[in-house]
Amino acid sequence: MKRLLAWVLAAALSLGGRGLFLIALLDSSFLSFPEVVDLLLIGLVTQHKERMLYYALMPTIGSIIGCFALYMVARKGGDAFLRKRFKARHVDRVLRVFGRYGLLAVALPAIMPPPVPFKPFVIVAGVARVPPLQFLFAVTFGRGVRYFGEALLAVRYGDRAVAFLRDHTGTVLLVAAIAIVVGVGSWFLWDRHTARRVGREQQGRTTSVNDSRPMADAGRVDDPPRRPL
Repeated sequence: MKRLLAWVLAAALSLGGRGLFLIALLDSSFLSFPEVVDLLLIGLVTQHKERMLYYALMPTIGSIIGCFALYMVARKGGDAFLRKRFKARHVDRVLRVFGRYGLLAVALPAIMPPPVPFKPFVIVAGVARVPPLQFLFAVTFGRGVRYFGEALLAVRYGDRAVAFLRDHTGTVLLVAAIAIVVGVGSWFLWDRHTARRVGREQQGRTTSVNDSRPMADAGRVDDPPRRPL
């Protein structure tokens, strides 16, 4: 297994953006490459600043696909899959966090770099049958903020971006919290707006049907009474 991981890592490093996609996909699903995506992203952007958007986009897409694959497996496997993969105390802790914060429990770990764990939250989201659209929104938002943020830091600080992230953990947490509040708030506003629009459309259709009934009744001619034989 170690040789396979080493081969995959070496191949990814030689592929640039496609390697970022591959490593992020594997790291977010069934393998583990702690900090490799972050370090590789910062290194590539430092060398090729003009490709910043491309290098940030590739691991974001790869991570979304990998997370969704793990989410679907957990959704089908249920609670047994979760407890088989992680220790009971970790499972109970994640379940408490997820039960209290819901969608935020996916978005925040998705933003935070290692050593903050993320896979347990993905699996819990699958076991809890979080709606796929909500899950994809949280992962896309979180991973996008993380990787595009790291790319911007690499443009500004170069290789020192890694040290900046480690030395300014509090600032990173604050920015992540603000981004989550804005993102999740926007999601709920959009969701409420959509629900209201659907409700108005349904109400309009109901009113239209009710208005048409008297006209139909008025146009109906009752049959004349029959004479007794």
